[in-house]
Amino acid sequence: MPKGERKHIAIFGRTNTGKSSLINFLTNQNLSIVSDKEGTTTDPVYKNMEIIGLGACTLIDTAGFDDSTYLSDERMEKTEIALLKTDLAILVFSDDDFSIEKKWVERFKYLEIPFICVINKIDIIKEQDILATKILNDFGKNPILVSCKEKIGFEDLIYTIKSNFKDEMEMEITGELVKENDVVLLVMPQDKQAPKGRLILPQVQVLRELLDKKCTVLSTSLKDISNALNSLKKSPDVIITDSQIFKEVYEQKPTESKITSFSVLFAGYKGDIHYYLESVKILENLKGSANIIISEACTHNAIDGDIGREKIPNLLRKKFGNDINITVVTGDNLPKDLENYDLIIQCGACMFNRKYVLNRINMAKDKNIPVTNYGIIIAYLNGILDKINI
Repeated sequence: MPKGERKHIAIFGRTNTGKSSLINFLTNQNLSIVSDKEGTTTDPVYKNMEIIGLGACTLIDTAGFDDSTYLSDERMEKTEIALLKTDLAILVFSDDDFSIEKKWVERFKYLEIPFICVINKIDIIKEQDILATKILNDFGKNPILVSCKEKIGFEDLIYTIKSNFKDEMEMEITGELVKENDVVLLVMPQDKQAPKGRLILPQVQVLRELLDKKCTVLSTSLKDISNALNSLKKSPDVIITDSQIFKEVYEQKPTESKITSFSVLFAGYKGDIHYYLESVKILENLKGSANIIISEACTHNAIDGDIGREKIPNLLRKKFGNDINITVVTGDNLPKDLENYDLIIQCGACMFNRKYVLNRINMAKDKNIPVTNYGIIIAYLNGILDKINI
């Protein structure tokens, strides 16, 4: 399963509380190095695993948040990024000084991250009942008692992890736009940007969901769209296209067919589509010297015609002039000085989990920075945003 679809479960705590032992315990692998030396875990360690009854997950082992080594600031930055991706936090305790833990619990609550408390090393910790009572009193959580060395507490911990996800509703990419038995036309350009021998992830995910919905699905490229439409007895109920050819497909679509794009679908599936739509209105009054971030979730080698590096910048410069300032960032590398920017344009974010995308949007909201996405801004710049289906 793609990493962006996995539930992210991160382990936090002070140095030497047994975080790395815990992730090894959960995965039954020697994944993280275990040592009494402070700062053994540097960058967060990500491990994919399947938890029976829950599904595909990513476990994250983080550096101790009291790390005092010379790289502590850099490590905490990486830990903060891991926190923004976290769907469920496991907070590990080893003593009754909760001064740092309380600050992190405040961060969990601010980011609306549910958390579990764990006392590790119960084979050597004395007065664990007193520690457990103090955790309950201070955080309102009954801690799970674990000994990774003695293999104690595994079932209780797994049960508690699963319990924190049991009320989640599974989201659909196509939502109510596509109904069971609809005829759906996918327009997917097979140009030099398309990966050789395979489809890109959003196309695969949408196609699978349409098949699960028992839809009839027809796929075509832009140059063959007329042949595809002529092969059908009736017009497709929905056309889903690549955003970079939105205008060309819109001009050829039957009047009765709905139209959207993969990126617009992912705007709702991964992000905050309402804020994206609200934010795109800033373009009505955007200055020609504006500073804009184009954010790509994945890392790839840019080639001629790249949607984020060329096509969207060209559309922006055509409308606002060549003095507009565009910064392209990839992966987790969102600038810290967001207040210096006028707009963020996010890709479909298929490589990010939803929690991470929403937290990045909220970081921008806190600084009153508008955020939109590829599909929505391309539709707007082509004058068809009010004509597509959201």
